[in-house]
Amino acid sequence: MSIESVKKQFREEGLPLEVIEMDTSTATVELAAAALGVEPARIAKTMAFRLKEKDILILAKGDVKVDNRKFKDFFNEKAKFISIEDLEEATGHPVGGVCPFGLIKPLDIYLDESLKVFDYVFPAGGGANTAVKIDVDYLAEVTKGIWVDICK
Repeated sequence: MSIESVKKQFREEGLPLEVIEMDTSTATVELAAAALGVEPARIAKTMAFRLKEKDILILAKGDVKVDNRKFKDFFNEKAKFISIEDLEEATGHPVGGVCPFGLIKPLDIYLDESLKVFDYVFPAGGGANTAVKIDVDYLAEVTKGIWVDICK
């Protein structure tokens, strides 16, 4: 179970983080924001992309979109989301629960600069009814995330 893989990572690495499990769906930015009682921008949406050589994750503020020009300039290829059919195989997480924790295999993680306006954010926690409250700087540390500017 995907939520369990996130909890396992937190336990094994001694991370002071917990998966918040809710009775309602958090599968979209809007649903997560409503369930947590926060503004949609504070939801750290995790987007999974397939590059020619590897799969990557990009986390960004919930109210921004990837700028295709910036993406292409940075990665030297066009932005292409991992298909819904391949998402769980690539990350170990279902649609709506994709996050940078408890991954089935190591993936490069990128954090969009848009997240820096907040002290803490809420990425998913491995399931479509989960969240993890985490300090933005700690998110970068835990995920070994690379800061990028690719959203608008």
